[in-house]
Amino acid sequence: MLAHAFFLQGAVYLVRPATSYKALELGVDPGLLGLVVASFSILPVFLAIAIGRATDVGKERHVLLGGAVLMIASGAGLLLAANSLAALLGWNLVLGVGHLMSLIGEQSRLASAKNKNMDRIFGLYTTVTALAQAAAPLLLGFLGGAAVLPDTAVLLRAYLLAALAMLLATLFMIRHGSPAIASGAQDPMKLKTALGVGTEARNTLVASIGLSMLVLCTIDLLQVYLPALGVERGIPAQTIGNLLALRAAATVLSRLGMDRLVRTLGRARLLLGSTGISAVMVGLLMLQLPVGAMAVLLVLAGLGLGLGQPLSMTVVTMLATEGTRGTWMSIRLLGNRMGQAVIPVGVGIFATALGAGGVFLVLGSTMAAATIGAIAPLRSMKD
Repeated sequence: MLAHAFFLQGAVYLVRPATSYKALELGVDPGLLGLVVASFSILPVFLAIAIGRATDVGKERHVLLGGAVLMIASGAGLLLAANSLAALLGWNLVLGVGHLMSLIGEQSRLASAKNKNMDRIFGLYTTVTALAQAAAPLLLGFLGGAAVLPDTAVLLRAYLLAALAMLLATLFMIRHGSPAIASGAQDPMKLKTALGVGTEARNTLVASIGLSMLVLCTIDLLQVYLPALGVERGIPAQTIGNLLALRAAATVLSRLGMDRLVRTLGRARLLLGSTGISAVMVGLLMLQLPVGAMAVLLVLAGLGLGLGQPLSMTVVTMLATEGTRGTWMSIRLLGNRMGQAVIPVGVGIFATALGAGGVFLVLGSTMAAATIGAIAPLRSMKD
């Protein structure tokens, strides 16, 4: 499963900047890059809960295999049949569905683990994904070289190789059923019953899912708008790849120490503090800064951004009952995808008016506001 997670994230974090460069290669206005980002998340908004329910009733293998096949198909389409903005958006839709299916499949299996220390489990899982997120930009920089606008065909071929490796890992995974299903088949639970939680738990879930949405959206938009910022300011693709890799490496470090940080600070304070610091660092990227200063900001942002995802997964796992975790994980991912569908379109307006740097000011401000709003509901969370 960890190999599956590594190749899944590595593939996605390679293809997202590649689609950004592809759009610019096609002459798409930078202000429309938000539409390219949003297309990745539009269909998952409508399909997330249905896919999560499928994993809860024993169709996890179908979800995993279908996701791998769609990711390979979208890579082939982006490479061979994406000569217009409409085609690029269409293949990005397919990519988004394939990624969501793969992600829900692996996370629902992870959530069913019989382990009392889920912070450590999700910390290990997200550390592996962060390693992939660090490796992908390094590969992007190596393949792109000194060119400001790299050859996207080379990048997409590398993505296809990563997607094929993920398919191989998928075939090994589906040889074994999930622990929850293997321990005894369950009758499908009604959706209303699966979603039934108390008011206090609901407020905690909504707050943590909201912060998770903004953290993921910020990381996602960094992959898209940092290359655009590089084109605007004449920064080579290799340097942009190194900056993205620094952010991901900082994320790895923060996740390696997450278990100890939770014991020291508590989940609520750690979640709020990490998102607050990230908000400031991301907002400062709008300034005309030398590459060294950008690197410092991205490292600090990466340390904070690395904690939001695993902490929110732990919260969902703690509050969801047996047989509903796939559903709740899908709702968490639904929140993430809604943010990825709506926020990029909004920030694209600022990219048109203020350039790519304006996106980071908007992201930082939005995350800061969400962090402040989450203080009250997260206070009730038991650490």
